[in-house]
Amino acid sequence: MRAWSFACFLALVTLQAAVYSAQLSAGSLSNEQRIAIRQSLPDLYEASVVELQAGLESGLFTSVDLVNAYLARIEEVNLQGPLLRAVIETSPSALAQAAALDAERLATGPRSLLHGIPVLVKDNIATLASEGMNTTAGSYSLLGSVVPAEAGVITKLQAAGAIILGKANLSEFAHFRGNLASGWSGRGGQCTNAYFPHADPCGSSAGSAVAASVGLAAVTLGTETDGSITCPANQNNLVGIKPTVGLTSRAGVIPISEHQDTVGPLTRSVADAAIVLSVIAGPDANDNFTLAQPSPVPDYTAALNGNALANVRIGVPRAVFMNDTITGNDPYVNEVFEAALEVMRALGATVVDPADLPSAEAIAASGNETVVLDTDFKIQLNAWYAGLLANPSGVRSLAELIAFDDANPALEEPPQYTSQSDFIAAEATTGFNATYYAALEYDYEMGRTNGIDAALEMYNLDALILPAPGMTTVPAGKFPLGFYPENVTIGLAGPETVYPAPGVPIGLSFLGTAWSEFALVSYAYAYEQYTHTRLARRAYAEAIPTTQLWDIIYGM
Repeated sequence: MRAWSFACFLALVTLQAAVYSAQLSAGSLSNEQRIAIRQSLPDLYEASVVELQAGLESGLFTSVDLVNAYLARIEEVNLQGPLLRAVIETSPSALAQAAALDAERLATGPRSLLHGIPVLVKDNIATLASEGMNTTAGSYSLLGSVVPAEAGVITKLQAAGAIILGKANLSEFAHFRGNLASGWSGRGGQCTNAYFPHADPCGSSAGSAVAASVGLAAVTLGTETDGSITCPANQNNLVGIKPTVGLTSRAGVIPISEHQDTVGPLTRSVADAAIVLSVIAGPDANDNFTLAQPSPVPDYTAALNGNALANVRIGVPRAVFMNDTITGNDPYVNEVFEAALEVMRALGATVVDPADLPSAEAIAASGNETVVLDTDFKIQLNAWYAGLLANPSGVRSLAELIAFDDANPALEEPPQYTSQSDFIAAEATTGFNATYYAALEYDYEMGRTNGIDAALEMYNLDALILPAPGMTTVPAGKFPLGFYPENVTIGLAGPETVYPAPGVPIGLSFLGTAWSEFALVSYAYAYEQYTHTRLARRAYAEAIPTTQLWDIIYGM
């Protein structure tokens, strides 16, 4: 939203707030006026950061009201009703943070568009023990552990005035434990999609995505090593940005691999994702990968241009990446994707189809990523455990973690959730040897030099585009494309989950070269504003919380 439109919107709601507040104090509200007040308050299922900020600035509600509303919404659907299990724990200090930020707003004004806005973060992103929350990656082996410092992205969020509302459930250890269902962790249980009962939430940032999809927080953060932002965004009707590795800090994030891990936003709109990315991007002395990024950090909200697809060249890498036999996609995915290409053309883009990556076949067949991830995981996870100030479980290494899980089957190895195959393969590695470095070099060559960068240059492209189900890469912006039809064949995704299923969302991904997030945000925004696909369908009724700000403020 442009600055002038935000100012006009703010002036309008401020006037409304003053009138309604005076009438409410005088006890003179008619039924029509009560209805008008309800309608002036944002619907938390869909409320944007800008709308919430306008309401806070106008005095329609406070951040304390907002935190209480989100806590009530979590209570409704997380461990009751549909049992979404999207949130592992909420912050006991969130209300105190909100009250302090409300007072600061009155005294000196907001720090940023995130001032007083509640955020849920994935439970592999470290917060200080003094704030009352754990950082466990969903594992009982880390319950009660004390981290030496909070994550770099938490520092940036809090500096911008955001409120850390709680920790989101995830696939345990960011889905690098073994052959387990997406969204399951020992501490959090099985997180499920809100668009169909017991549907697969996808990816390790499952809880963050499910929470954002039904308005359990205004903003959530996820992490990705390979598909853990883009896949849950795809299946939960969200915008997800998987940044270039090194654009956002990974300091204080329980690791898999420094060569692939990245932190990004999961939100309901491109504008909200741009606001969040503008806050969390940037250098961090505790993550040397971030020191290589271009300076200055862009204001990604400046990319919100509805005409951004005009005269842009977009390529479709069909080979491998759109082969249903390889991706496992239902044929309906390609149907809605073809319709999206027509939208791109209508918005002025030139669609180059096909525009295949020279290395496509080699990428699909290569096992080099596994070599790198296994080696990095053992070394970096051992360092994480060793760096903890305290850990009540006594676990101090990957080898001890494997033994802990085996010794605590009721907590960590319930029936059908026993696999530790990734742990065991990583423990068997022997460090940074010639095989590791050869695999790492091969990955870079296949993904960059002979991969995305080669395709962009060969076909003179600005970006690549793919349906989000299937394979992903970096950087990527994912946004809503459509929903599975009612007659889709329901498939089994895990012991307790199904996919595909009727009404479950399907996403679209823009892919680009390193540091191309600004352009990808602009393309996604233009498509979003033309189609408004997210608004075409809501979650199933039981999964939608009913608590709204009206209930918290007026209790009627």
